[in-house]
Amino acid sequence: MDNQAPLAAQANTLAKQGQWQQASDKLALLIAQITGHTVQTIQINRDQYSLNSLNGFTQLDTDEALFFKYHHEEGEEKSIEEYYRAELLRNYGFPVDLPLYACKEPGRQLLLYRKRHTERFADVCRRWEAHPDATTLPKLIKAQQQLDQLTLTKARNSLHRVSVQQVKQEAIHQLFYHRLVDDHHPLGLGGRVAKFYLDKTIKLGQQSLDWSQFSRYRWQINGIHYPFTVAELFSQSAQRLAPQSLADHGAIVAHGDAHNANVWFEDEQTLTLFDPAFAGENIPALLAEIKATFHNIFAHPYWLYEPDIAQEHYQVEVRIDHPTQQIVVQHNWQLTDLRQAFLDSKINNYWRPLIAQLKAQQSLPEHYQQVIQLALFCCPTLVLDLTANGYGQHNQQSSALGWAIAVALGNGGQGPGQWISQLL
Repeated sequence: MDNQAPLAAQANTLAKQGQWQQASDKLALLIAQITGHTVQTIQINRDQYSLNSLNGFTQLDTDEALFFKYHHEEGEEKSIEEYYRAELLRNYGFPVDLPLYACKEPGRQLLLYRKRHTERFADVCRRWEAHPDATTLPKLIKAQQQLDQLTLTKARNSLHRVSVQQVKQEAIHQLFYHRLVDDHHPLGLGGRVAKFYLDKTIKLGQQSLDWSQFSRYRWQINGIHYPFTVAELFSQSAQRLAPQSLADHGAIVAHGDAHNANVWFEDEQTLTLFDPAFAGENIPALLAEIKATFHNIFAHPYWLYEPDIAQEHYQVEVRIDHPTQQIVVQHNWQLTDLRQAFLDSKINNYWRPLIAQLKAQQSLPEHYQQVIQLALFCCPTLVLDLTANGYGQHNQQSSALGWAIAVALGNGGQGPGQWISQLL
């Protein structure tokens, strides 16, 4: 570990190594520096949603109880000047939790909120799926519907034209385009794609393929043939999701990463956003709700965040047909009643009316469906390593299932991505 690195970056490294006490000590020092108060206690959450972040609770010598969150993305030191934009969202009328303390320096970018006695909506939904309850289901659906409707209203009211330079400055591209490119690899095969997948062995079920085979083989999933390979999907993503390609499609004010692990469930009826690390006022309209759409709906239940449970929960069979260069997957994953209701809400209360408005204002590109499909494909494949090679958290069953879901969404038109072709 680099002992000269900023404290939060050191803590993040220590936590990934399982050195929780040492990580807590580093965070305690940083929190004391930011708040001017001594830390009495600190507890780091060890949850499945903390993929690029540390979060937890601390109590100061003033008896003030706080929730803290540190978030890190590659390249942030060069490109993010104002990392957290809670004030922007609040000014535009979003229900957003404002931090009591904030440090925006790279490697120290820590937010401290008043500790709430409410849960993140992701945790509430996760508990429902473990123990479905028909009496609470309508309440969860209603809360999501209300947030989707509010998000649409804010999108409509803030829709505007922007320059390429304005779009390029938005932090949301770190979730997509900047994870696909670098100076050393072909377009779409750089960044996290190179780090996670290039020259690796991809294990799917009981089968294994090297990257050169895996990336150029086509897919048959649950009997449906999908035309684009993984390599083609990454290449197309780098083209369609490039900031300059999105500049003419209309921009909005948005949170940008409003999946339900970044949402409080207030008084068991309303949703409040927090951690707006990627919020902005010039976010491409087609990109703003992608993360929420994928991670609230298609990442559940279990397979992305809890692969060990997914291995017990789903049957996934993989066959490699080398003569036809085809990966054949059969699985029994499907959306739960809760996630299907969330998808219905996202379609009817956000996507369909937004697409209609973009078309009416002549801001809808002909390839809008492909933009949505490719951005959804990027969510699971770029958020963490999907391979089951011992470096990531996935096993061979969850890896096969994850790639199958990602490829189906990226190709669209059929299977889990069929709804995208029905937005107009």
